[in-house]
Amino acid sequence: MRTKHLSYFRNLGNDIPAGMVVFLVAVPLCLGIALASGAPLFSGIIAGIVGGTVVAFISRSPLGVSGPAAGLAVIVLTSIQSLGSFETFLLAVFIAGIFQMILGSLKAGIIAYYFPSSVIKGMLAGIGVIIILKQIPHAFGYDAVPEGDFAFFQSDGHTTFSDLTYMFDYISPGAIIISAISLIILLAWEGPFFKKYKIFHIIQGPLVVVITGIVLTLTFRSIPELAISTEHIVTIPVADSLAGFFGQFTFPDFGQLGNPAVYTIAMTIAVVASLETLLCVEATDKLDPHKRITPTSRELVAQGAGNMISGLVGGLPITQVIVRSSANIQSGGKTKASAIVHGVLLLLASLAIPAVLNMIPLASLAAILLVVGYKLAKPAIFISMFQKGKSQYIPFVVTILGIVFTDLLIGIALGMVVAVFYILWINYITPYEVDEKEYVEGKVLRIELAESVSFLNKAMIMNTLKHLPENSSVVVDASRTKNIHPDILEIIDDFSKNAETKNIKFKKTGFESISYKHPLKKFRKIVLEEEIPEDINPKTVPLYTSKINKAS
Repeated sequence: MRTKHLSYFRNLGNDIPAGMVVFLVAVPLCLGIALASGAPLFSGIIAGIVGGTVVAFISRSPLGVSGPAAGLAVIVLTSIQSLGSFETFLLAVFIAGIFQMILGSLKAGIIAYYFPSSVIKGMLAGIGVIIILKQIPHAFGYDAVPEGDFAFFQSDGHTTFSDLTYMFDYISPGAIIISAISLIILLAWEGPFFKKYKIFHIIQGPLVVVITGIVLTLTFRSIPELAISTEHIVTIPVADSLAGFFGQFTFPDFGQLGNPAVYTIAMTIAVVASLETLLCVEATDKLDPHKRITPTSRELVAQGAGNMISGLVGGLPITQVIVRSSANIQSGGKTKASAIVHGVLLLLASLAIPAVLNMIPLASLAAILLVVGYKLAKPAIFISMFQKGKSQYIPFVVTILGIVFTDLLIGIALGMVVAVFYILWINYITPYEVDEKEYVEGKVLRIELAESVSFLNKAMIMNTLKHLPENSSVVVDASRTKNIHPDILEIIDDFSKNAETKNIKFKKTGFESISYKHPLKKFRKIVLEEEIPEDINPKTVPLYTSKINKAS
């Protein structure tokens, strides 16, 4: 049963401006990740184009944006060196896409549902913190490390924190002025005055920032003290002709199909890219104002198709990327049309106006990303997690620190270890086996929670809610529940917002006196009722259900 989608055409007024913002953010990231990967610069643009067109068309992620991922930069760099040529590496990317499509066909996407909310929120906040730390040097005019290098130990031998001191030796006054003006524009655009007028919803602040940055860059050329040097400006490869443009595409070396190292690297890319995609899908769905749920196995198929195409035409490996996805959401994107707009713009811009892109100062883009980073790591998020208790904020903080001081995947792994430790420490198991129920049209479906509801059953609960019949009435009854994990509360609250898209009448009861400090369990019973009563008493309401067998 598929959830109804928002209309693509009715939301173009939001999706086109959002797609333009994502495009502006994506250009330096695509180039920077290619540079950090030791690959041709244009391979990053190709991956961005494929991610925004091929993957976006196949995917059912409403707001996710795909492209080259910083988390794969080290793997790409070492793989190109070990295989001996970029063309042989492209063959590994093509085969990795096939592996991903197989994983999607085997429904491996369900793995995404087993990541605790505290870790996912830590991932989002950690990405926000690292974006801020990485963009501050660019805002000051110190661009020794390319955009897209999010690792703590950087390609220039420095670290994230040491760059914050080195930048004072390379301050560019012109870059600082552009950054300051850009931040003022972006903050003003968020204010009540600009939000009152529809024109400012169509013309996004980041677009104004980029145009302002170009104008200031051209103006500063006549002022030596403020002039912006070429290393502080976007540098996209420029072709002299259409033939020269297509000449930048590279094709894989199929003569290496018998090379075992190709398959080893392909499997590594497939596993890491799939894991990073699933993490991003889970995080993006949490940021979605409409709380839509992305079919994760379908997403692996889409990513696999994207990597096959990217490998065939000379692009880097692709994943869904949280930086671009969060920029899409924060810019007002409503459907996947915004991701497609971003991909089409990457293609058209790199084909038709690369010279214009090569006038954009990195300081302007740094200001845009600083705002994105702040929205991902707002102080309110930290306060909210601390209020939920140790079992939530400790994995949250560990994930953030892991991402800042290592990289994305290691940070996630550290957060998971701590989260699982807390679950095992305080969780006791009360398993139930719920028999499959037959829905009777016209009845009210009541979902009765167990005495203790644990995070371990997150996937089953999400799957149950996902397959509830359209046009039905549903009650979630927690009158017998004593302990419930915060992740389950989020799932239920998200479903209550998403239920309208499936025309489901939704109500919950019995949540007033529950302890929220212990991890989850699963549904105890699923029953059918005639109508949704104002006050539900599970002891008196007749049950229309098959038996519940307590597991031995």
